[in-house]
Amino acid sequence: MDDKNIHPSELLEFATLPASPLHRPQHQSKLNDTTAVEAQTVRADSVATTEDSQKGHHHHLQRLNSWHSGIPTITTAALTATQLEHKMTFRNALKVYPKAIFWAGLISLAIIMEGYDTALITSFYAFNEFQQQYGIPDKAGVPQITTKWQASLSNGSTVGSIIGLFANGIITEVIGYRRTMMGALVMLGIFVFLPFFAFNIQTLLAGQILCGLPWGVFSTLSTTYAAEVVPLNLRGYLTSNINLCWLLGQLAALGILRGLAGVQSTWSFRIPFGLQWVWIVILLIPTCFAPESPWWLVRHGKKEQAKKVLLRLTRSTSDWEMDNTIAMMEHTERVEEYSSSKIPKSKSTRFSDTSYVACFRGSNLRRTEIACMVFMTQNMCGLPIIGYAAYLYKQMGFDERRSFDITLGMQGLGIFGAFVSLGLLKYVGRRRTLYLTGLGLLFVTLVTAGIVSCLHETNTTRWLTAALIMLVIFIFDCTIGPLTYCLVAELPSNRLRVKTVVLARVAYNINSLVTNLVIQRMLNPLAWNWRGKACFFCAFLNFLCFVYCFFRLPETRGLNFHELDILFEKGAAARKFAAFQKILEQNGYYSLTEEGQP
Repeated sequence: MDDKNIHPSELLEFATLPASPLHRPQHQSKLNDTTAVEAQTVRADSVATTEDSQKGHHHHLQRLNSWHSGIPTITTAALTATQLEHKMTFRNALKVYPKAIFWAGLISLAIIMEGYDTALITSFYAFNEFQQQYGIPDKAGVPQITTKWQASLSNGSTVGSIIGLFANGIITEVIGYRRTMMGALVMLGIFVFLPFFAFNIQTLLAGQILCGLPWGVFSTLSTTYAAEVVPLNLRGYLTSNINLCWLLGQLAALGILRGLAGVQSTWSFRIPFGLQWVWIVILLIPTCFAPESPWWLVRHGKKEQAKKVLLRLTRSTSDWEMDNTIAMMEHTERVEEYSSSKIPKSKSTRFSDTSYVACFRGSNLRRTEIACMVFMTQNMCGLPIIGYAAYLYKQMGFDERRSFDITLGMQGLGIFGAFVSLGLLKYVGRRRTLYLTGLGLLFVTLVTAGIVSCLHETNTTRWLTAALIMLVIFIFDCTIGPLTYCLVAELPSNRLRVKTVVLARVAYNINSLVTNLVIQRMLNPLAWNWRGKACFFCAFLNFLCFVYCFFRLPETRGLNFHELDILFEKGAAARKFAAFQKILEQNGYYSLTEEGQP
């Protein structure tokens, strides 16, 4: 093997424990000794947890530690917790962590309100009473919301959400997840008064902007909280649940609008706004008793509180297992501190290692870039068409009720796809493979829908276009929709998880501002009036996203937060993450030391 073609991430050495002779993997035996000493990890297929076994390895471990001057060492307790997490089966995780699943699922329900309003405001453009209240007549005398105000209303909540996102990244790190969520729910309850009583479109816009502030908190806090309170083999399911909550919110909005479509008064669109107060009360009361994230407590040096929280999140778990888990969290924190310390002082003196600026330094830059692109991909691969489906169907010639009937069916199909995705996550597993497959299928479907829309418009072509758009949402919610939340929760470092996810969501919202503006002009009869041909635009964006993800998106399945830290720190190639996952699952990280040893 030519040394010049060896990636830095392959320069890992592995030492067998308890056997005394050190050995290297076959692919490393050919490396030059002067380049191979990059980092050492300790193979620990079976780590004895008894005191006698630990003493037996003491001399061997001292030899290993002498090679790692300055590098954080992993204790036997932390390594035991890591291996236990890897070996825990899905069924056992369900038995041990039912309370963690409950609390992660509860906090995720806040996303229902964000999905609810997103579907609400875009679907109102196909709502006759809403058009008459806030629109102006077109050439045929039919009231329409102009493209200017469509963009303003749709993007108003997005602008507010961006502000709320940045605030969330700072506030959550200071006061914690629980109190931040409680404050956001109270704020939303106050701000809903504006859209509910809006007497003109300007007041409605102000309400959308203010409501966007807490929605920005919900969109990231629920994801990071779920990632931090459940174990490794449940993390993908609970984070992907965010997408299901989003769909349920959209389905609820469309169902309510469908039921009020025949009401001839302003209450037909004021009632949907007011129903948010009911949901706020339902969520606020249990959130007051929710446990804090144990990772957040460890980051703030509250070890005893973190142990109490872990006991609240688990069932039938011994004290020593809790201590081991805390040790693993503390080690992850030390490793990330060590990685941050390697950044030249001239670049880090003005900002702390947990600031937004830190997300763009060292290996965190790559993690932030991928997280941002993954979130933007979710928006560019077909979501604009899905979000404006009811409006598109009406422009294609379907009446108001039929447009909402088709859109309701489409959302139901999306929810079915979200449940299918849980099976795919369990039995297919590979997130990178599923993500790329989803992008490929969406590209083919969108191109086909665009071609059908170019044909002479008949009842058949209208229904075929509608069916293809329904297929788009099914593919999206089987793959890209839920996987996005899994990936963006796992890609960041532990210390910068909230801020990295915030930046990724901000990138998503900025991207939404642009795509919403373009798609509105494509669909609006007062502008470009492309109708189904807008699918070509989404297909083009989809292709660009596929190319990026093929070369840059790594496989995160089966890797805990510490292992991801190592691979990013070593600069592992995206397509090699899966191979190194198998190695890291059987090995220690950096070095191993006895409890109480230097």
